[in-house]
Amino acid sequence: MTPQPAGPPDGGWGWVVAAAAFAVNGLSYGLLRSLGLAFPDLAEHFDRSAQDTAWISALALAVQQAASPVGSALSTRWGARPVVMVGGVLASLGFVFSAFARTLLHLYLGLGLLAGEGSGMPGSFRVKVGTGACGTWGSERGEGLVRRAGLGMLGRASPVPAPIPSHSFAGSGWALVFAPALGTLSRYFSRRRVLAVGLALTGNGASSLLLAPALQLLLDTFGWRGALLLLGAITLHLTPCGALLLPLALPGDPPAPPLSPLAALGLGLFTRRAFSIFALGTALVGGGYFVPYVHLAPHALDRGLGGYGAALVVAVAAVGDAGARLVCGWLADQGWVPLPRLLAVFGALTGLGLWVVGLVPVVGGEESWGGPLLAAAVAYGLSAGSYAPLVFGVLPGLVGIGGVVQATGLVMMLMSLGGLLGPPLSGFLRDETGDFTTSFLVSGSLILSGSFIYIGLPKALPSCGPASPPATPPPERGELLPAPQAVLLSPGGPRSTLDTTC
Repeated sequence: MTPQPAGPPDGGWGWVVAAAAFAVNGLSYGLLRSLGLAFPDLAEHFDRSAQDTAWISALALAVQQAASPVGSALSTRWGARPVVMVGGVLASLGFVFSAFARTLLHLYLGLGLLAGEGSGMPGSFRVKVGTGACGTWGSERGEGLVRRAGLGMLGRASPVPAPIPSHSFAGSGWALVFAPALGTLSRYFSRRRVLAVGLALTGNGASSLLLAPALQLLLDTFGWRGALLLLGAITLHLTPCGALLLPLALPGDPPAPPLSPLAALGLGLFTRRAFSIFALGTALVGGGYFVPYVHLAPHALDRGLGGYGAALVVAVAAVGDAGARLVCGWLADQGWVPLPRLLAVFGALTGLGLWVVGLVPVVGGEESWGGPLLAAAVAYGLSAGSYAPLVFGVLPGLVGIGGVVQATGLVMMLMSLGGLLGPPLSGFLRDETGDFTTSFLVSGSLILSGSFIYIGLPKALPSCGPASPPATPPPERGELLPAPQAVLLSPGGPRSTLDTTC
């Protein structure tokens, strides 16, 4: 019988798990972040508005995250390894079957409800652009991602084979991979946990950096159906990633897996005040956080950039996002500032970053690289990337290491509430106002509101005076985060002061 370790190994095989989680994040959210590049082609091909096409990503996010507690519950019962491997197969099948869609509804089912847990959705056939009272979103010769001029009567393409129902495959795929992988990673680390989580979450930015131009090339070369088939093959790599998630027994784990479905879902965590505050704030942040995933590229098109200029905007945001996740992970692990305080600060900066992106003026033309918008996208990427690892890094201190997998699934579910409404609301505001300025302002306001709620978390407010040292719970229980000690210089020499609340 293998002896049970005294605590998380804080390294070793944990770095392999971090690499697997890196790939899982890249093959899910990284694909979704590049999805907006295909929306103009989809709007043209199916003769629909920006609001209609935005529901593809909205359903993808909502279903993937709303069903995450199911993945966490199955992982708690049978282990993360088999659950993630099955999820990879289902997500890949959803992509492949969705390549045969002939209406937007089929894509809602295949890529929204199904591959919503597989990934985003590319392209369309190259067809002649129609015109109407409001202009078009069309594809022109030699350029797959086109300028947005309005939403009116659009050209149509020839009919395609009847779709194969796929909502039972990919939709359940993503929900089975992300939360179990990230929850397992948190169990392997203690002192360097936020850095490990940040490293895994850079898969999002790294994948976006590669996929944004690659997806544009696939759309130009193969059309959206061929691109979907290729993405289905790529998504299948989630299965070997799941095979690397070796189980790890830790002190504080229950003696036996929960038999009750409600206990497996971890709904009892909502009885903890700190987790309830965190959940409410995260749900509000989710209402605006995913809007740039869907509409950053179309917003760049609205501002006058060409197709590859818009892809560059997405790519630089991804680079800033990825770099900030690593830097913020290292910073958080130093213990200089309590994690809840960092969470509130970087959440607020993310909301402000979206305001800046929305207020950037129109650039010169399609040949311009849009310097102001690129700078705003980098600022947004840095703040959003800093926020991401803190969301998951703070969980073990709120619920304990034994409940971190269940808590991860519940947090994903709460963010799905905002993910379902945010992108369609953004598309609706674009249709009503003529650009995405209002959309980004509203999204930033939602994130700022959630960040304000985080102030209610333990240690989120700065100290106002010394107090007696609070008892630090062991990591397997951890209702409150440990308060780091800071050494302050005074006339009497250095002295130890503990962080307190006002």
